Amino acid sequence: MANFPLTNLAVKMYCPDNVVQLDDAGLPSLLVYIPKFKNSDVLNGGDDSTHPAFIVNGKEIDGFYYSKYQNVVHNGKAYSLPAEDPQINFTFDIAREYCEAKGYGWHLSTAVEWAAIALWCMKNAFLPCGNNKYGKDTRENDYKALPTTYNQDGAIERVATGTGPLTWSHDGTASGIWDLNGNVFEWQAGIRLVWGELQILTNNDAADPDNPQNDTSACWKAINAADGSLVEPESKISDTAVKTSGKTLKLDFVDGAWIYSTSIKNPTTTIGGCRFAVVTCDDSISDAAKVLLRALALLPDEGAVNYESDYMWLHNNTPERCIYRGGGYNNGTDAGVFSIYAGQRTSSGSTIGFRSAYIPNI
Repeated sequence: MANFPLTNLAVKMYCPDNVVQLDDAGLPSLLVYIPKFKNSDVLNGGDDSTHPAFIVNGKEIDGFYYSKYQNVVHNGKAYSLPAEDPQINFTFDIAREYCEAKGYGWHLSTAVEWAAIALWCMKNAFLPCGNNKYGKDTRENDYKALPTTYNQDGAIERVATGTGPLTWSHDGTASGIWDLNGNVFEWQAGIRLVWGELQILTNNDAADPDNPQNDTSACWKAINAADGSLVEPESKISDTAVKTSGKTLKLDFVDGAWIYSTSIKNPTTTIGGCRFAVVTCDDSISDAAKVLLRALALLPDEGAVNYESDYMWLHNNTPERCIYRGGGYNNGTDAGVFSIYAGQRTSSGSTIGFRSAYIPNI
């Protein structure tokens, strides 16, 4: 991989899993390497299959490189750099464009890559803190980061990337990934809801820009509830209403909580939310499908697992909703690595950002 040999040596002496990677413009980003593991390595209810983040176009990879920091944009390309104000006000497709513009192997963070990191955090009993309460974390009173923006009342909004304490790193060390909890939400590739039906790209195929993710792409697949296999979606963007029943995984909102089912009895006309920890499946969902949902960090693991107050805000009564994760500077206890929110692919705002990832040999 093309990089700065001496700079990388210096970085690795302090942060062994970090690398300075150049893009096709010859400009650097600081990345964290995530090595391959199995579902069973991070999930109580996981099988011995390779986690899907480490399979691209049917080929297993040894690992992927993830932006250490929420990204900024320079000359139409995304960069992972410290002490920057994270980029905001970009739609899902524009965020992808800035990541892919960096050259071969670069892409917008995929839902399955985020999931792999979140599950690793949970398995290692460390859910990172972050800027989710106007410059600090709800669990901390003494730590703040370097502010970059303020609201009209003088309260801190965003903070500079990587300037928080070690508790804001995904592994609690200087080598970790910063700001996965709060600051700004982050768009995730390869996942969406269409009229409440969960649709994904196979494994980590969303890491390859040659697998299109436009609204009518044939790469979008639904999940067969009976065996967890990926099948043609039952719901289409062109539909005019929710399909209330079928054979694929859908999200129903029952008694104030999201439940995976093959039917939707209660379409939400507005956004519906609940704690991630209380999301469930009904009897129509097979164990194999549950394993896939858990691998995607879309369903709580088996056993007593503490997801704190991470929140799941979604729609199941609209043609398409893309996904962003993590939380913003004002989301409080709702923010976290298992938080999931949904928005139109054309959505943008002061609390939505993104980060790039890199796989050198797709």
